[in-house]
Amino acid sequence: MCYPTPQELGLAARALADEHPGEVRLRQAGTSRAGQPIWVLSVAATARPGADGPGGANSPADPLGTNGTGGTGGPVDPGATLDPGGPALGDARNVLVVAGAHSNEPVGGATALSLARRVLRDPAPRAGCGWHFLLCADPDGADLHRTPRPYSLLDYHRYFYRPPGPEQPEWAPSLLPADRLPPETLALTALIDELRPVLQVSLHATDLGGSWVQLTRDIPGLAEPFGKSAAELRIPVENGASDAAGWPSPGPGIFVIPQPGSEAAGAFHPEDTRLSTWYHAHRYAGTTAIVEVPMWASDLVDDPTPHPDPRGALRMLAGRLTADAALVGAARERARSRDRPGPGGSGDPAAAPLLRAVDWTLALIPRITDEWTGAGAPAEATAAYIASIDAFGRRLSLRAAAMLLRVLRAEGHPAAPGLEGLVTGWCEEFAARFGARWIPVATQVEHQSRTVLAAYEKLVAAGRSTGRA
Repeated sequence: MCYPTPQELGLAARALADEHPGEVRLRQAGTSRAGQPIWVLSVAATARPGADGPGGANSPADPLGTNGTGGTGGPVDPGATLDPGGPALGDARNVLVVAGAHSNEPVGGATALSLARRVLRDPAPRAGCGWHFLLCADPDGADLHRTPRPYSLLDYHRYFYRPPGPEQPEWAPSLLPADRLPPETLALTALIDELRPVLQVSLHATDLGGSWVQLTRDIPGLAEPFGKSAAELRIPVENGASDAAGWPSPGPGIFVIPQPGSEAAGAFHPEDTRLSTWYHAHRYAGTTAIVEVPMWASDLVDDPTPHPDPRGALRMLAGRLTADAALVGAARERARSRDRPGPGGSGDPAAAPLLRAVDWTLALIPRITDEWTGAGAPAEATAAYIASIDAFGRRLSLRAAAMLLRVLRAEGHPAAPGLEGLVTGWCEEFAARFGARWIPVATQVEHQSRTVLAAYEKLVAAGRSTGRA
């Protein structure tokens, strides 16, 4: 099993809709900056126990409002808008699953398709609930990150791409004014406004580490099924995720994003997490869960033992990151004369977005190292937390180098061989330091799918206990 491309996702979703007319519908929610369709696959709600009969408030007689034409009725046309009207919601609740928000985290599309098939087979999650899958939030970015079947960290980084923050669909609202938001973000927020999901799930991945979940509100009881799934599938739980430093943790690997008014909005990022699309569902009393799963696992990230010298370790990691970034920055300076296409510049159309991403990443690093060495650095921390910070720093410089290498290699720049040696060496060191162990794509999909279903089940159970379900 490999990671599907946006085009493959669209074709597979079209086939599923054709197989289940009236229950499944594929439609276009928007168009990317490069003109690619942004597809939404919807699986209709069935009647809740005790619901009205046919034609009643909870009737599934024509749950998609399509009069039995839930399929696309033909091949996927990238330029077409399919059935622009939204699903007939009635009083059914909705779940929105977002895949492909980060182009270098490609497992989400495969998970979305797997989940769609699961909820078709199992009536329980669909009882009174429609399921909607945004198959790839950033198809342009996914086309630039071309690693459908990586065999090693080096293979993964050969065609690596992750756009700068303002070009990422979920993060853009935290970095740009409303009138400059990209079309991918507008499509996502419009979908949230339409569906008013009780639960939004964003499917993410990490290159090397463990699995964890971030929540915009606590979902009581989620830690137990999440941890059980990880243990059964031999996926470590990341107990000290650097993305969630200092956040409340109601259970191993579960982190609750601080609420508005608190000081900690996010760890080592210029974005305010609470301005992202994750919080857009809150205006409709929804909750968002961000489910991370590793491509390569490391047992270092779930070590709960106290680290003997966290501040000393962070100073060392900050020094290494600064030195590594300087090496990449020097290569970047050598490439500046060729930033623009045309005479004396790169003719590769991917060069501009790659270089924007390189510059964005390099600009983040001084702020991050200041955080690590500042007065707020923790005096106490677990070994798992320091390992997570170690991995975070390694991937920053490695990603910048890998994206820059793509540009230099395409234009035959004399700095390319030296940078290629650097990328190769860093990948080997990263894998060796963390004992990298590949997690098959099917296993990644299984763990994400279980976690999504558990999050919905626990959220509904919590609603029943408070009389809100």
